[in-house]
Amino acid sequence: MREKQDKLGTFMDASRDDVLAYMDFPREHWPQIASTNPLERVNREIKRRTDVIGIFPNDEAIIRLVGAIMLETNDEWTVARRYMSLETLSRVNDNPNVRLPAAAS
Repeated sequence: MREKQDKLGTFMDASRDDVLAYMDFPREHWPQIASTNPLERVNREIKRRTDVIGIFPNDEAIIRLVGAIMLETNDEWTVARRYMSLETLSRVNDNPNVRLPAAAS
C-alpha cells in the first residue's frame, strides 16, 4: 500500500503510538475504551434538552446549556458511576494512591 499511497504510509507510521495507546491500559478496560456508548448517551441528552427549548436566542445560550450538561455528566461519572475501576486504573498510573477528588479526605 505504501507504493500507491506514500502519504498514508507516513501518516500511519506517525500515528502508531496514538492508535495503539489503548494497549497501555489493562485488558479489562479495552471494551470501554473502544465503546462510544458514553459519548452517544451525552449527545442524546444534549439533543433531548435542546429539542425542548427549540430556538435559542444566541450562541451563548447554547454554550451555557451544553456546558451545564457536560458538567452534570462529569459529576455523575465522577461520583455515581465508575466507568473504569480505580483499582485497575492504579496499574496504569504512576501514583499508587489513585483517588477521586470528590472522595479525597
